[in-house]
Amino acid sequence: ATGAPAAAAPAPPEAAPAPAVEEEGSFSEVRALLAAHKETVLSSRIQGTITSIAVTHGASFAKDKVLVSFDRDEQTARLAMAESELAAARETHQAKLRMQGLQQASEVEVALAASAVSKAQAQINLYRAQIEQCAIKAPFKGRVVKLEAKPFQTVQPGQPLLEIVAAGPLVVRLNAPAAWLQWVKPGTLFWFRIDETGKRHQAEVTALNGRVDAVSQTVEIEGRLLAETPALLPGMSGTALFRQPAR
Repeated sequence: ATGAPAAAAPAPPEAAPAPAVEEEGSFSEVRALLAAHKETVLSSRIQGTITSIAVTHGASFAKDKVLVSFDRDEQTARLAMAESELAAARETHQAKLRMQGLQQASEVEVALAASAVSKAQAQINLYRAQIEQCAIKAPFKGRVVKLEAKPFQTVQPGQPLLEIVAAGPLVVRLNAPAAWLQWVKPGTLFWFRIDETGKRHQAEVTALNGRVDAVSQTVEIEGRLLAETPALLPGMSGTALFRQPAR
């Protein structure tokens, strides 16, 4: 006789459902912006003609890289002239000292000669500083976001040349209702959903402004993404999703 068919193996238990942390309905939302942790506009410190710009839109650069170079022929010529004047002033000063030893020059003449030496040295320091300003170096490692000048363009002191942002982790900036200060603290976790990519990234609060805006009744909050994501760029915006604690 054939035996009874073997009993079917019991089906494995279904996995427990994951916590509903992804349900957006359980979050409070506020608009937020990605920003670089450092950014600046490099401006010309002298009046001069640009000879070269070593970077283009979106280009990356290392710290201390020369980004913009100026023609320095005029400053170099002035430096050579000041060095000649310094040599002459030193000779005059030494001659006055010798004449003073022979009682043929007064203390006032010696002091004036020494002052001429100091003045010539100060002119040399000035022209050397101007020559250094003919090369604008990167203050930090980063990327170019805007070019505001062109090679062979003559610019004035203070004229913007490049807008740059620092490489490294991006920060999340947002203005939240002031009432959130009851439960948002440094270290509070939240999600940041980016409009441009449609993806969400976990972040944490790193700083809160020490003052509430009296008109809008909001407080500025700054956070950081917990995972490094090189594809993200400063200026991207989205929605910060905060889970309020149960009362």
